[in-house]
Amino acid sequence: MAYVAPGADSLRTRGTSDKTGIERMPRGGYDASCLDRLLQTERSEYIDRDADGDGDDGAAARRQQVIDALDWTGRFFRNHEKFAAIALDLVADVPDPRIVELGAGHGGLSRQLLHDHPSARVTVSDVDRASVRALTAGELGTHPRAQVRELDATAIDAADGSFDLAVFALSFHHLSPAQASRVFAEGTRVADTLLIIDLPRPPAPLHLLRLAAMLPAAPFVPFIHDGVISSLRSYSPSALRSLALHADRNIEVELRSGLTLPQIVIARRG
Repeated sequence: MAYVAPGADSLRTRGTSDKTGIERMPRGGYDASCLDRLLQTERSEYIDRDADGDGDDGAAARRQQVIDALDWTGRFFRNHEKFAAIALDLVADVPDPRIVELGAGHGGLSRQLLHDHPSARVTVSDVDRASVRALTAGELGTHPRAQVRELDATAIDAADGSFDLAVFALSFHHLSPAQASRVFAEGTRVADTLLIIDLPRPPAPLHLLRLAAMLPAAPFVPFIHDGVISSLRSYSPSALRSLALHADRNIEVELRSGLTLPQIVIARRG
């Protein structure tokens, strides 16, 4: 079965610029089909749950399993390397690029950025305090060109133009539409370029097939459980354009995707 976001299928307004309108936008965009509007959820993933919360050791263990699995898949499928290459290509003309990774989680991408560029300075950040503590205790906490910070991607504590590049990889779908729009506004404020790499949202029939393949194992494997929810919460290209437009009409967006590619968003202020 698919979880249904409350009220998503009763949306009646299109293209409004107020906060209520963007918050009610389907994950497939204002022009999403009826089926696509059903294939979304506001259910939280294990990785979204507070590690410092109610003391549920089982939930904390499942959360850590997902984080470890994300790091392992990033290394095994070389996603860290691929994503770092995409990011560094955007600052190829900058001698000593200043990069901030938002929602860094396990820090795999930041480590790869530092490895692949000899003079890049990377601010490694996450809104989750447990993740920030883990990052600080690891190799990134002592790296001479890295700084670990607790930052909220929707309200970044940094001055305008502090960075050459802001990167947000495989976390954008965790945010509600209003929060996601704020990332466009904040990311393009503090950095010359905002790079978002996230899960692609396939057409509804293909989405159903993907979910059908994953659902049988979802109750037993935390990584797949979160994968199902991530798929349901991913944004379509149409939705991404609406989020950027709602953030600021001066934000220019370039979208890249493909059968074997993630959804890539490059945003800059015009």
